[in-house]
Amino acid sequence: MLSDTRRAILRETRARPLIQVKRGARVGSPKTIQFDAWRYAVSSMSAVYMSTMAPPKPSAKKHKFVKAWMQEHLNDPYVQEAKRRGYRSRAAFKLIELAERDKLLRPGMAAVDLGASPGSWSQVLRERLGPAGTIVAIDLLPMEGIAGVTFIQADFREEEGLRALDAALGDSRADLVLSDMAPNLSGIDSADQARSVHLAELALDFAVGHLRPGGDLLVKVFQGAGLAEFQREMAGHFTKVYVRKPKASRDRSRETFLVGKGFRA
Repeated sequence: MLSDTRRAILRETRARPLIQVKRGARVGSPKTIQFDAWRYAVSSMSAVYMSTMAPPKPSAKKHKFVKAWMQEHLNDPYVQEAKRRGYRSRAAFKLIELAERDKLLRPGMAAVDLGASPGSWSQVLRERLGPAGTIVAIDLLPMEGIAGVTFIQADFREEEGLRALDAALGDSRADLVLSDMAPNLSGIDSADQARSVHLAELALDFAVGHLRPGGDLLVKVFQGAGLAEFQREMAGHFTKVYVRKPKASRDRSRETFLVGKGFRA
């Protein structure tokens, strides 16, 4: 079936005979002008026709991948349990497992959540720390409010964000620093790995400057180049450092978590 636009183009083509320009015709002569006008009209109408065409459909392979990912996500028991318990993401269960294994959370402590959005870790902190606990969360992305959590929408890497964190903590020091920060993935493994380690180093620098003696650090980093060096760097500030891969972390994911226990000021 022909669209109305294409029919109009064909009618216009049949109604106007093709004008042939003699070789050597001067530019600007009547025949040349007439020919150029006709060529412009046809090209313009063709452009209109092309603009009405539907965009190319995604490849079958890509569609199949997206469909498979959605099916896996919806059937994920952690996703289903997070929905049932009101957590904003399945990441809540990573913190729950790590906190129970390494005894990271106790009522009344002060905690800083770096890279907090959408807020599932802050939700767990609010539950476990109780009304006497102090929770300060920061992220470049917006986060829906959580009662009892001070949220700062700012870039943790910038001086403005650090000043806002200092103001929220006041004169007190943190008992626990958490970092679930991850870089925007570029698809280039070496670049993504370097950015992941850099974010972990920034979290460590913040912890060194804000933890009270004996405090703990939990930080996410990708497995790969620089991880061993970063682990050694953490060992210089903490009594013990553990490498953890919680069950809620998908097997194919390169994410891993380092737990630093017993900060040495």
